[in-house]
Amino acid sequence: MAITAVLLAALLATGWSSSIADAARRLAHAPGSRYAPLAIAIDVTILALLREAFAFPLSLYQGFLLERRYGLSLEPLESWLRDHGKAVGLSLILGIAGAEAIYLAVRLSPAWWWLLAAAAFVLATAGVARIAPVVLLPMFYRFTPLERESLRSRLESLSARAGTPVLGVYEWALGEKSRRANAALVGTGASRRIIISDTLLAEYSDDEIEVILAHEIAHHVHHDILVGIVAESFLLVAAFFAAAATLRAWGPPLGLESQADIAGLPLLLLVGGGVSLLATPIVHALSRRNERRADRYALALTGHAGAFISAMRRLGSQNMAEEQPSTMAVLLFHSHPPIEQRIEAARTFL
Repeated sequence: MAITAVLLAALLATGWSSSIADAARRLAHAPGSRYAPLAIAIDVTILALLREAFAFPLSLYQGFLLERRYGLSLEPLESWLRDHGKAVGLSLILGIAGAEAIYLAVRLSPAWWWLLAAAAFVLATAGVARIAPVVLLPMFYRFTPLERESLRSRLESLSARAGTPVLGVYEWALGEKSRRANAALVGTGASRRIIISDTLLAEYSDDEIEVILAHEIAHHVHHDILVGIVAESFLLVAAFFAAAATLRAWGPPLGLESQADIAGLPLLLLVGGGVSLLATPIVHALSRRNERRADRYALALTGHAGAFISAMRRLGSQNMAEEQPSTMAVLLFHSHPPIEQRIEAARTFL
């Protein structure tokens, strides 16, 4: 985050952002600050490549070297680079689409573009949540129908009892890349399906797997995904409003011709990222509340408090979760309550 912020600020302060925008417009044969989709795509691509050039060493350390040092990753460097390339490419496609939507909104309504752009981003967020298990996840992992008939029937029955029928239960080949264990109920509506990592299937009892999935089902029962999208909507509106106000105030001093000048994109990203960062403690606090509620639901639905406690201990150890994080770490980084707090709550539930 710091690398990205420093890079964006440097581009604005030095005037390089305007130079990049001018180059993009020349390549697209689109002079001036009028709406030019090809110039926008070129500008975003250059910015993304610059950011990747600065951030890649840290990504390599965090995503590959550190994971290998602690025995969490089994993935060879070639595979990691391939996955990283896919992620960068996917981010670039989404970034271009987002920038196109922003500057099209500016063209359609210079006064209210921030609201139109926020609405477009909300719709995109809902769409991604729906197609992710069908389109995005298979880009990085292999999924096959779960062959353990007894467990599959048990989990399908569990989801039916909770009122969240699923399309199917799939084994997630996480073990090809990591020693971590995980499970999820992904997708919405007709795309909803249960995925269970092969690492979880190999080492956890059926009771433990059932109570873990009951926790995931609880998020759908409580409409946490929908509530999250609504919360994200308010955050997007706030971020785009702040970006529009900042663009009006600081655009001329930075040499921007107008709101439609694509050289202002780093400023929009800086302000939007700043709003998101300020909201992070609130977002995490709401998420931790939802996770505690999901834990209680899972315990009530299955009655497997003992299995829940053993599963949490094993997951915490296997995934190397910090058992007693500091209060500041929880506020800033933890979307889930610390493992020991979840275990203590389960003991109280007993």
